[in-house]
Amino acid sequence: MASDATRPQAGRPYPSPTHAHTSGTTVFAAALMIFGGAMAIFEGIAAIAHDGLFLTTRHYVFEFSLAGWGWIHLILGIILLLAGCAVLSGAVWARYFGVAIAGLGAIANFLWLPYYPLWALVLIAVNLFIIWALCTGMHREADAATVH
Repeated sequence: MASDATRPQAGRPYPSPTHAHTSGTTVFAAALMIFGGAMAIFEGIAAIAHDGLFLTTRHYVFEFSLAGWGWIHLILGIILLLAGCAVLSGAVWARYFGVAIAGLGAIANFLWLPYYPLWALVLIAVNLFIIWALCTGMHREADAATVH
């Protein structure tokens, strides 16, 4: 009597190149992407509206107008939020794209440090966790695919 483990599995021998199973780490990354994107959107809207919340510094190397920084954060936030939704749907391209956008978000928030240090540090940490979770999740899923 043969066990279920020795029977050949129906379907393709290789995982789909466009969609893959998601691990808990990848779902965590997608949730962080949606959260981080929403926070960057709020940050961008507040900067575009010239909210009195932000401190304007003089003689900063990366000196842009507050509205310019607002547009950068708003666009990156929208893209990060949409990429997070795509990661939840299982799109493999969105994982690589998410790593790139989270890296850009971390850089943008590093340059944003003089304007609002606490918020920028939190979003840098969120973006770094996104990169870690996406990369770790991809490795775990690749290991699981080779076992099955």
